[in-house]
Amino acid sequence: MPDTTQPSPAIGPRHVAIIMDGNGRWAQARNRPRLFGHQAGARRVREVVEACPELGIKYLTVFAFSTENWKRTQVEVAGLMSLFRRYIIKEARNLTKAGVRVRFIGDRVRLDSKLTELMDTLEAATQHNDLVHLTIALNYGGRDEVARATKRLARDVAEGRLRPEDVDEETLPKYLDTHVLPDPDLVIRTSGEARISNFLLWQSAYSEYEFIDTLWPDFTSAELERLCRNFGSRDRRFGAVPA
Repeated sequence: MPDTTQPSPAIGPRHVAIIMDGNGRWAQARNRPRLFGHQAGARRVREVVEACPELGIKYLTVFAFSTENWKRTQVEVAGLMSLFRRYIIKEARNLTKAGVRVRFIGDRVRLDSKLTELMDTLEAATQHNDLVHLTIALNYGGRDEVARATKRLARDVAEGRLRPEDVDEETLPKYLDTHVLPDPDLVIRTSGEARISNFLLWQSAYSEYEFIDTLWPDFTSAELERLCRNFGSRDRRFGAVPA
């Protein structure tokens, strides 16, 4: 089970989650196709992952593709799926050697078999790594995750493995995609948008948020460090008041 001990205000976030937004606008500003921006954004992930150990970030969760992103053009969706496959193939060895454990969350049913096979292989290859835990949200939506978790919970109740009176707010998280992860301390959204877009709805109940104007392909490890320092100065009371 993950260590869910809350960090003191004096130290930085242990788990950072990022809504990586702005790839398309970054590309359009350069008169390039949107997929060019997504490619640049994929490269940015490596720099952020590499910066995590020095910043004390043990868990990094990135929002790569939402359940709503299927509404984009067929060309863009196909290009993104191809990009995900290439990213896994290209980065698998680096991630494994660097001590990064990779997990994927989201509904895999709609993803093609080649992609899910690569996902399974990368998860298996990195399962013993512990330097940084990188979680990639792929075909993920917070409401969808809760709905899927509720179905699994209801099935256990119906089959007698769980009593209805034992269901409480500690029960549902055990059925979520993130059940092995601590909740995020800090959620960052790039590109100037100030909404959470159906990301980690249950898990981020007490997360700190940073909405920044930087487009994801321009996001740097230096900016991540600045946001972590800001986090360290916040007074996180979790509903309580100072004694």
